[in-house]
Amino acid sequence: MAALCESFTLCGLGPSGGVGLGGGLLALEPGPDPDHVLLTDRGRTATLFKVSDQKPLGCWSVKHGQIITCPVVCNFETHEYIAVHDDKVLRIWKNKDINLDKVFKATLSADVYRIHSLPNGGPVVLFKGGGVRTLDVLLEAPQQEIENIISDEVIKWSEAFMEGQQPVLIFTTEKDGDFFVYVQKLKMNSLHKYKLEQQELSKPLSFTAYIKNQIITLLCLYSNDSVYKVLIPLQQNTEEEEQILSKSLLLNLSVSGSVLKGTSFVVLDKDHVAVLGSLAASGEESKECLTIWNTKFQTLQTSKELPLGTSGQLWCYEEKFFFTHGKVLTVIMYKCETSSLAAAVGKLKDSQTPDVSSFVNWNTLGDEELVVSFQSQQSVALKSESKMTLRSKRNTVAKVQPDTLSVGQLLLNLKDASTTAFEDELRQLMSKAQMPDFQATIGCVITALINRCKTNPKYYPRNFLLQIFFSGCELCSLFFSYSCSLCPDLMAVALEKKDVHLLQICLQRFPDIPEEITYACLKVFLRQVGITVFISEAYLQRIDVNLESVICYIDIEFNNKEVKTEIVENGFNAELEQDIWDTKITKETHLTSDGEFCPVGPQKAALLNAVLHSAYSETFLLPHLKNLPAQQAVLFLRYLYYLYVKCSEKINTTLPGIRSPTINQIMDWMCLLLDAQFTVMVMLPEAKELLSNLHKFVRAQVRFYSELNKIEGSLRELQRLNHQKDSQTYSIEVLELI
Repeated sequence: MAALCESFTLCGLGPSGGVGLGGGLLALEPGPDPDHVLLTDRGRTATLFKVSDQKPLGCWSVKHGQIITCPVVCNFETHEYIAVHDDKVLRIWKNKDINLDKVFKATLSADVYRIHSLPNGGPVVLFKGGGVRTLDVLLEAPQQEIENIISDEVIKWSEAFMEGQQPVLIFTTEKDGDFFVYVQKLKMNSLHKYKLEQQELSKPLSFTAYIKNQIITLLCLYSNDSVYKVLIPLQQNTEEEEQILSKSLLLNLSVSGSVLKGTSFVVLDKDHVAVLGSLAASGEESKECLTIWNTKFQTLQTSKELPLGTSGQLWCYEEKFFFTHGKVLTVIMYKCETSSLAAAVGKLKDSQTPDVSSFVNWNTLGDEELVVSFQSQQSVALKSESKMTLRSKRNTVAKVQPDTLSVGQLLLNLKDASTTAFEDELRQLMSKAQMPDFQATIGCVITALINRCKTNPKYYPRNFLLQIFFSGCELCSLFFSYSCSLCPDLMAVALEKKDVHLLQICLQRFPDIPEEITYACLKVFLRQVGITVFISEAYLQRIDVNLESVICYIDIEFNNKEVKTEIVENGFNAELEQDIWDTKITKETHLTSDGEFCPVGPQKAALLNAVLHSAYSETFLLPHLKNLPAQQAVLFLRYLYYLYVKCSEKINTTLPGIRSPTINQIMDWMCLLLDAQFTVMVMLPEAKELLSNLHKFVRAQVRFYSELNKIEGSLRELQRLNHQKDSQTYSIEVLELI
């Protein structure tokens, strides 16, 4: 079973996209890290993106008048980038390089069609005439003569693989309506040419291929809305110059009277392919969409309509689709399971991934559906845990069905029970729950509690909910591995009830909290005035809040001012800006002008630390932070600045304590808050001194590290001399650092 998951925008493609892709996208290639991709536009720019953060990490351009003529690739062995502009000019550079005019340059003797970079085989260069060279061989003599193999043929597509230690290149060509396939094994210098069997009234539009067990499987998308498969063995004993490759029908792109006019496609696994194209039924307007097909059972598994249109290009890396949609580059994640007939025709109840229970919204289910959902959850858990045969699985499921039904029925019977009886029965239900249905039981219990909270506003089982988290029962402790998706309304109810302790626990342990909820928690924790959601310091002192993340570095007196007892280890404070290099730093207590006292109490600091620990996507959180009230934004920035100063006092820039914020988390949130609220901060008089102190402090650190960098060479030389000297000899040496 295959499914399309969440989608997001990686970058814009128009003139305002901000990454130089105004000319359209030429290609997308994998970067040096699995989370990185290289984008090459149809002009003169290449951009490295971090996909998970939707951030450009680097952007390089050739000079005006020059054009990048083939996709930029990464050399996975050296972490260098390779580009070809104006067909023959080769450029090689690293991340630290900025100006491509100053990087390595080589002018080749023939036009380059494409460069393929193999993880364990290095870059392979394919020339437009069909000649092939590895990059190392090419760089030994850039002007070496390149043979012309294909004469009047035009290369349409190419791909490279590793078969063991052997790089293999395959490319297709076209001449006068005939299509040819070339397979070259580089180390053996072996080249085979094949002719593709012709198809009446249709021609190939797109190609893709994979290699397994010494056999190349070439898939061809034809204009007659079909996908054909061609098998090409690598071991060839025949001396024929040109063989004809027969093809077999793999997939018909039609379903329920609708036909998909495909433009490009990719292979996902042995049973699934993804096709990008226009789906049209007779008499209806065609709609562009992304589809996933099961080739084993000839079925359409899922599709997504793309109303803004596409360029017809589709790429797939690390279980993510990349394609242009309107004026943006869109990313869609997907999942594929081992194919089965029940899943292919949509009759398998648990045809989603084994972790589907983490994505079920229990609160949208009716009472009768709750029983059925529990059965489905138990079946999924059995599927993920059991290693028995299919017959044994069926017997096991059959045995647990009566117990499953009794659990669901019990929840229905408790709907109108008294509070005491209701909670007692739920506790008994949890205590009796066994693997693998414990996860489903937890979901049902929390759903029942939350639903009763909604129907009875005066009811809130705070202690019961905390017991689920803190029970010493081994089964209950397994709940920590689940997510907010299992009980999405739990935090919403906790916010409504001002249960900051439960919110703190959820923020620390749930890996998938929606950014909207994270922002709501932050806003409540920061709020100083109000009626319905008043979270004052006095109120928090009466609440049980876990202080383990702050107790080791915040000491609060009755006047809420910090007692500073730690020694400044590396001399960082805002006053270092003035004559820092001419003043000897003493090991006495130094207080910053704005960061000497924690601006919030320990309880509120612990809650804010939980927010800093929560996972988020900058793209989705930034719009919410822009709505943060000005006074709260200033207070939050003061606290972040305080943490920043605290971290800088330590040589290892690490705060003591359990679950204390890291320097990276502090910096990320500070940058995010300034991005969202910078205009407001500049306009607020009370924020002026804070911004000024922050600026001075950062500048002092930059200067400090700059001075350390200056003596780095001397320190290395001292280390080298120390290793060279004879440890048996006594001597006194005077070394002068200049």
